[in-house]
Amino acid sequence: MELYEFARPALMSGKTILFVHGFASSGRSGTARALRVLLPEAEVLAPDLPVDPHEAMALLRRLVAERRPDIILGTSMGGMYAEQLYGFDRILVNPAFQLADTILKNNGLGRKEFHNPREDGQKDFLVTKGLLEEFREVSSHCFEGIDDDELKRVFAMFGRRDTMVFTHDLTREHYPQCISYDGEHSLVDSPLIHSVLPVIQWIDDRQRGIQRPVVLIAFDDVLRYRHNGEAVSASLKAVEFLAQRFELRFVVSGDADAWETMAEKRAWIEEHVGVPAWDRTVIATRKDLLLGDYLVDAHLDECLGVSFMGTTIPFGAPDFRDWEETMTFFARICGESR
Repeated sequence: MELYEFARPALMSGKTILFVHGFASSGRSGTARALRVLLPEAEVLAPDLPVDPHEAMALLRRLVAERRPDIILGTSMGGMYAEQLYGFDRILVNPAFQLADTILKNNGLGRKEFHNPREDGQKDFLVTKGLLEEFREVSSHCFEGIDDDELKRVFAMFGRRDTMVFTHDLTREHYPQCISYDGEHSLVDSPLIHSVLPVIQWIDDRQRGIQRPVVLIAFDDVLRYRHNGEAVSASLKAVEFLAQRFELRFVVSGDADAWETMAEKRAWIEEHVGVPAWDRTVIATRKDLLLGDYLVDAHLDECLGVSFMGTTIPFGAPDFRDWEETMTFFARICGESR
């Protein structure tokens, strides 16, 4: 996978992202480098943080006061620090709110090497009981500045295969926007592209006042379908294409007494589509009552004729026989060619 192939110049164009790295890392981490490739028209600030947590928080508070970043993205320890930078839109990835315990369990005391080069040339540092107590004191101030506005500003993201940090339930007690994604503790390229970038787009759109046309995608024989032996990979590729251009909703439908079956379909969407489907799945017994600009559906008879107010896309019919033809249609709407 060549990272530059996923670059999105329009996303965060002219804006500033502050990346706050994790424990024993630096501003030269792979995530910081990847952000600069993926968002070439944005400025990515990625300072080396002091080992002392009070000094780190002081540096970050000075930096945000001076630079006023549009988004703060913090991973692990950086997520714990970022949570306390109130007044800014923030994405907390696997935030280590119980950092002292996490360090003691996974790293232990003693001399540790930094994972990445640092500007000051420092290669290692010492973890002592005193340093752990400093981390406990700083992390004890998390969640102290939350108001109604902060609840909307923070997205917390948790890798389902993270074996180092387990703060989802704690975070969920304070912030409603908690999202699980397919990933481990470290934020490597694939989850950054497919899970974090969609959240950055949601924030960027809100900040710019962008309201994208709504595309409703039916589940049965559309999102989950096979065509000429092709599995669901084609629909997932289409979702990735459409999510960058439209506001997506995923429609699970059925009879009023089929809630268990519809719940299973919703779970399938969450597992296979991932973050683009977070908080965007609609369970409906009447598709004709849905609101949207476009409805991609293989069973438009369920719309009771002409009741749907938007444009219907008869998936499987001529001109829309598969996802490739359907994406061509949407590309033309956007003034693009495929």
